[in-house]
Amino acid sequence: MRIYIAELHVHTVLSPCAEVEMIPPLIVRTALERGINLLAITDHNASANVEAVMRAAQGSALTVLPGMEVQTREEVHMLCLFDTLEQLADWQRQVDAHLPDLENNAELFGEQFVVDETGAFIRRERRLLLASTQMGLEEAATRVHALGGLAVPAHIDRKAFSLITNLGFVPTGVPFAALEITRHLSPTQARQRFPQIGDLPLMQSGDAHRLDEIVGSMVLTMEVPTMAELRLALGNCAGRSAVLQQRVDRSEARADSSALAPSAYGPQSL
Repeated sequence: MRIYIAELHVHTVLSPCAEVEMIPPLIVRTALERGINLLAITDHNASANVEAVMRAAQGSALTVLPGMEVQTREEVHMLCLFDTLEQLADWQRQVDAHLPDLENNAELFGEQFVVDETGAFIRRERRLLLASTQMGLEEAATRVHALGGLAVPAHIDRKAFSLITNLGFVPTGVPFAALEITRHLSPTQARQRFPQIGDLPLMQSGDAHRLDEIVGSMVLTMEVPTMAELRLALGNCAGRSAVLQQRVDRSEARADSSALAPSAYGPQSL
């Protein structure tokens, strides 16, 4: 068995709500500095920067999992985690087919940058990513499960884009691998505050939109970093385990890394 310090909800500059510092080399460097060796990239309804982060991590101790944070018809955010880029590409095609063709307004919502492994600009994503797909929560979770991925409703303790806030309950019979809570809440507090989550496994993350939110709140004991192993760990089965520990943000990391963020991301140069 191996110990993984995991952060499984990280956005890049492709997400319009992410800071400009969220480029592949800085994400990888920050994770490694904090002892994180398992990370998932989960941009909003999009996956174009996942491979770039994987390339940036090559040769390091960091494993990067392909993922996405999809927004369902009910305006619920759900993490979709996969083993391979091929699975993610299949999922992206399904999301694209259900995402409204709306133009992004960068001044209103933020820029959506596709970059390479060095953080260099490739293109802007034209389509608005901060939109609900036409897939319902159950349909989306079922499709992710059918691809071999894990479906995890995100930040259920938040007041927006949350399963509990938007629906008020956890639907039965839906193939959720776990429910995600934010770093501001302990598992005990979550189960006391939201008894409707029952005995479903819990994940915890920083939902990182900036570098100081990459905190690594989960300690996973698994053989290898795969979806099958992660499912066992979340369920504390077969000698695998998941321990959630609240770790503080390190806001000083923003100052340390700001000098490295490329000035080319200024609107005047793009």
